[in-house]
Amino acid sequence: MDGVLVRGDRLITGADLFLKRLAAAGRKYLVLTNNSERTPRDLEHRLRAIGLRIAAGHIYTSALATARFLQDQKPGGTAFVIGEMGLKDALHRVGYVLTDRRADFVVIGDTQNYDHRLITQAIRLVHDGARFIATNPDVTGPSEAGLVPATGSLAALIEKATGRRAYFVGKPNPLMIRTALRQLREHSENAVMVGDRMDTDIVAGIEIGMETILVLTGVTRRSDIDAFPYRPSRIVESVNRIEL
Repeated sequence: MDGVLVRGDRLITGADLFLKRLAAAGRKYLVLTNNSERTPRDLEHRLRAIGLRIAAGHIYTSALATARFLQDQKPGGTAFVIGEMGLKDALHRVGYVLTDRRADFVVIGDTQNYDHRLITQAIRLVHDGARFIATNPDVTGPSEAGLVPATGSLAALIEKATGRRAYFVGKPNPLMIRTALRQLREHSENAVMVGDRMDTDIVAGIEIGMETILVLTGVTRRSDIDAFPYRPSRIVESVNRIEL
């Protein structure tokens, strides 16, 4: 989503036209985001306000991928969560109970609301045997004032204190892409990954066997591409230049 369709609170030129072309061609699609703060319905509202009409059913977040992963690992389990409504709602919808005692999992996601008490409890639960899960590995995120610490930074703190590594569900983990394809009821050989980051979007698509398209409206610049040992299938200036 970010860097491909929107940049912060602004629509990337032509993104709305690209989505209309997808709809006119009858193509199935999901808009992916590593950010776990908001529910798909919240994101639908946010995108509509800046000119993109995308139904919640077309939006797939790292929170949804994390909830499905936990449902597969231990149906009806318990989790101690540091995160926002997007993550908590996703876990509730798969039947998880959120607790601060004897949790099966410690799950952390994007949030601006954490404190020493929450971090301490997470560390203690992981130390006592709870499995440590994070929605995504991003260490920073954008804000109007500049960079802010993201899930990967919070995970690093808990990893350092416990000696346990977090399992990151979001991109570049191909697991998120597999569960997204399952929702679309499609196979990787019939799908295309469109993204603005070589180190998350493109590598995840390559590792699962998808065609990949790098757009140059986000993080990765054309001059950055040679620094990576893999290449996207196609490189375009923006999504509106993609031929269907």
